[in-house]
Amino acid sequence: MKTDLEIAQEAVMEPIGKVAGSLGIPEDALELYGRYKAKISDAYLEQIRDHADGKLILVTAINPTPAGEGKTTTSVGLGEAFGRLGKRAVVALREPSLGPCFGIKGGAAGGGYAQVVPMEELNLHFTGDFHAITSANNLLAALLDNHIQQGNELRIDTRQIIWKRCMDMNDRVLRNIVVGLGNKMDGFVREDHFVITVASEIMAILCLAEDMKDLKQRLARIIVAYNEAGEPVTAGDLQAVGAMAALLKDAMKPNLIQTLEHTPALVHGGPFANIAHGCNSVRATRAALKMADYCITEAGFGADLGAEKFFDIKCRMSGLRPDAVVLVATIRALKYNGGVAKSDLNVENLEALKGGIANLEKHIENLQKYGVPVVVTLNSFVSDTEAEVSFVKEFCESRECEFALSEVWAKGGEGGESLALKVLQTLEEKESGFHPLYEDDLSLEEKIQTVAVEIYGAANVVFSAAAKKQLKKLTELGFGHMPVCMAKNQYSLSDNPKLLGRPRNFELTVREVYVSAGAGFVVALTGDVVTMPGLSRKPSAYGIDVNEKGVITGLF
Repeated sequence: MKTDLEIAQEAVMEPIGKVAGSLGIPEDALELYGRYKAKISDAYLEQIRDHADGKLILVTAINPTPAGEGKTTTSVGLGEAFGRLGKRAVVALREPSLGPCFGIKGGAAGGGYAQVVPMEELNLHFTGDFHAITSANNLLAALLDNHIQQGNELRIDTRQIIWKRCMDMNDRVLRNIVVGLGNKMDGFVREDHFVITVASEIMAILCLAEDMKDLKQRLARIIVAYNEAGEPVTAGDLQAVGAMAALLKDAMKPNLIQTLEHTPALVHGGPFANIAHGCNSVRATRAALKMADYCITEAGFGADLGAEKFFDIKCRMSGLRPDAVVLVATIRALKYNGGVAKSDLNVENLEALKGGIANLEKHIENLQKYGVPVVVTLNSFVSDTEAEVSFVKEFCESRECEFALSEVWAKGGEGGESLALKVLQTLEEKESGFHPLYEDDLSLEEKIQTVAVEIYGAANVVFSAAAKKQLKKLTELGFGHMPVCMAKNQYSLSDNPKLLGRPRNFELTVREVYVSAGAGFVVALTGDVVTMPGLSRKPSAYGIDVNEKGVITGLF
């Protein structure tokens, strides 16, 4: 059996100009990065601003397990299937982070015959967007420390510096560090921290900004520290905005590539959903809606994280209104949720399936709370039995969900036609009544409780003393109207990654709260989630290599 990388390396790609031409994009609107990648110019995005919108389809999933779910694979395959059916569709995805690529998760190009290409370039440096974000983040950190070194005119309290440096790699030893060691000219000695680039507020800002004007306004609002009077000190106060915007100028432009079947794909931005808001850029999604009749986008990890943030943060801020949701599951993952060991997932086990399907049930209930029609799809494996598939199908249809089997990993667009037809039928027959989960005028504490109880299924929320103090201060500073971005482990509906299925009667613990004023949301850290991951005992990096001919191996 061929690996994903081998399939991608054997692909015959079309020149990106031809892919763009299928959407009516002229070549002079493209900024080329070789033959198969391009950025779309600001001028062209402005030119299509008044075009009618296509239909917006969100792809999400149950909680991830070692058994695999295939959300990105399904998104790509669905786009390919729309193309086979003669529909003009664009897939809008996030860019992969180097951290998980060299860690344990691997890349984010899809899989099998439902991939976006060039796969190696996408998973490694791509068009340099993440490097630009990292540089802008660290420029702000450098300007902050330099301001303190040069006399601290803003009277920054060095015990209340909240801006962190970042890098796009898993590196746990950088979570908590000391900077400024050495002599007097080497800076002010203080504790500092790193986050992974995808958790940087700059990433969130880039993905939510409408244009350069909006980007600069958001950058200016970033709170980097508090002064001795307890007042916020911003990036605008540090005169950092212009230089940061210059670094981000090209990164603001969406990237155009293609699927294995030449369906256009806009891949832009990449915040994680467990520690950030988990969606690709508003600019890319808007562009896809203007260019095509159907935009297929995804949100990270399970629907309790990615979909919730897509609805309650991205759609709330941008005015986007989804027309349908595709919820991805696998028989294997559902049996894993039912207590079956990974080694035994290939064996039919209806009892475990009946137990584990409670996870799918909760996600269905959650999505229906937003008023958007739901289509459940099973990402097919050869080990799935007819009895298992029939059980899931009947379970979903009894809960007013459409159902379709997906075989896109093995068959590409052909294997997604059944799902595509079901989505098209849903769009024709069911109208979306989308609305967010909570209103802006709820308190921050009430918003956190609403997500915890309604989406996660918690019995109640426990706030640490520090979190209570932070909530009070943020409310007093005028940030109480903002939505909340929950930082939670992705493996469970709860804040305990070992609680699979559908946990009930648990307490969710919020240990820290802080504002991302430029992004426009308040982050609540729950459980043991961290914003700088570490590498595993045997990271994927061990298996990645490049031979004498420049061919990469081991990337997945």
